[in-house]
Amino acid sequence: MAFELPALPYAQDALEPHISANTLSFHYGKHHNTYVTNLNNLVKDTDLAGKSLEEIVKAVAGDASKAGIFNNAAQVWNHTFYWHSMTPNGGGAPTGAIAAKIDEDLGGYDKFVEEFKAAATTQFGSGWAWLVLDGGKLKVTKTANADSPIAHGQTPLLTIDVWEHAYYLDYQNRRPDYIATFLDSLVNWDFANQNLAG
Repeated sequence: MAFELPALPYAQDALEPHISANTLSFHYGKHHNTYVTNLNNLVKDTDLAGKSLEEIVKAVAGDASKAGIFNNAAQVWNHTFYWHSMTPNGGGAPTGAIAAKIDEDLGGYDKFVEEFKAAATTQFGSGWAWLVLDGGKLKVTKTANADSPIAHGQTPLLTIDVWEHAYYLDYQNRRPDYIATFLDSLVNWDFANQNLAG
């Protein structure tokens, strides 16, 4: 069963003015779609065909001979997760269980924002910043290129894509502005609560 490009959870213009339909048409329609196509070509007629994305990522993580498969599978997974980490009219402080857990594990929302902005801003080159559950505790982390917390036994709750193609058409080199906008206007805390509940 070949992988397909999963549908976006909203219309391509739904995140405007924060992320333009133009950015989404390239990021989702070209970049994300290319990872899906590449992955299908790489796993066709192998013992990985028929496995889930998560199973593939975990099976080939750390295997240098399967780096191409890992990179494409993890990027399909990461991007799908990223689209759901945003919502129209999102942003601001969380509510529910995630809010209590942020207070308990990270010292409050302001501390989370500080840590998350630092992780996303200081990720050199391409990569991701994440809010994850690691051994029962919340942690802010970052990964380079296609790497994903699911390859390291962590449970992702939320992510921001800091590859340049995620923001360059709208923000040019102003990555900190994109990160601030993500937190203020886009972040989907309902999705984080669902992931926390497991």
